[in-house]
Amino acid sequence: MGLGIEVRTLGAAELADGADAFGLDATTLLEPLLLVDLGGIDAATAAAAAARIPALGGPVVGFCSGGIAAELAPLTAALDLTYAEAADPADRAVVVTGDPERAVAEFADCVRRYPQASSFAAQVVRASEGLPVPAAIDVESFAYSTLQGGPEFGRWLAERRALGRPLPPPPGADPVLLATAGDTLRITLNRPERRNAYGTALRDALVDALRTALLAGAFGSIVLDGAGAAFCSGGDLDEFGHTPDTATAHQIRTRGGAARLMARLGERTEVRLHGHCVGAGIEISAFAGHVAAAPDTVIRLPEVAMGLIPGAGGTVSVPRRIGRWRSLHLFVTGVALGPQRALEWGLVDEIVGAHPN
Repeated sequence: MGLGIEVRTLGAAELADGADAFGLDATTLLEPLLLVDLGGIDAATAAAAAARIPALGGPVVGFCSGGIAAELAPLTAALDLTYAEAADPADRAVVVTGDPERAVAEFADCVRRYPQASSFAAQVVRASEGLPVPAAIDVESFAYSTLQGGPEFGRWLAERRALGRPLPPPPGADPVLLATAGDTLRITLNRPERRNAYGTALRDALVDALRTALLAGAFGSIVLDGAGAAFCSGGDLDEFGHTPDTATAHQIRTRGGAARLMARLGERTEVRLHGHCVGAGIEISAFAGHVAAAPDTVIRLPEVAMGLIPGAGGTVSVPRRIGRWRSLHLFVTGVALGPQRALEWGLVDEIVGAHPN
């Protein structure tokens, strides 16, 4: 890779005592991942360790073979993520797992493979959590554009282009359908032949529909769903790498994408998920005031494994529902999330009956 990436483990007491956590040298261009063992510490040690974390830069990930006591909350809040066997369900900073050591090892392996994208993901969710939505979307896009010029995305794109896949054909029907009933506007993603991928045609049609809803002012509620077997399979991979330059891509993502509009319409919008809900599919949906999921819903955010971060507003919408900590877990690992855990975490608000497709 040409980039140094080191994974070190410290006890929380060592961190609190001022141990040299990183010790970068001229050959290490990335701050290494630091793992912090939270076992057997008291509240005073936790507070001292938490005070040191902001200066480290991160990512800094905790783990505990037992449960996380309530008095450790200031430390888990300061960390980028914590894995533990048990925690207060209200503590969004902790991912509960039956095997924390295995979970943290899997996270570290992902960071080793995609160090730049993983580090950017941690930096962006930290930097943007207190910003207004439009500014936070800009921060996400600046980072995304930077990663588009990096080696990790470059490798992914080269492998993708080696497949020789052509650009997607134009849609054979309207990529988004509109229907009204009283003061409700129903917006249906309508490219089932591409699993409603968030490509140029569908994106532009969705943006037009959302602008209509915003400007008309006549709709008290908006329902967004998808035709076919999947709600939305994420960005259309066959279109990746075809924007003229990263500056133009930034303008398109932030001013020509759906995220800002969805955020403005969020309180009166319901999204109905089913099947695969990948990348942009959940990133845009998470801005909605109510998200319902069918039992077959599968949520994934795979962008880090492409050398990127979520780029359709996901570093803004998802953390504001489930916290930046669990969001980072989903971003870096790309793990699939089913509807029940999505409900427990607050990424969806309701599990409903099967989608009729």
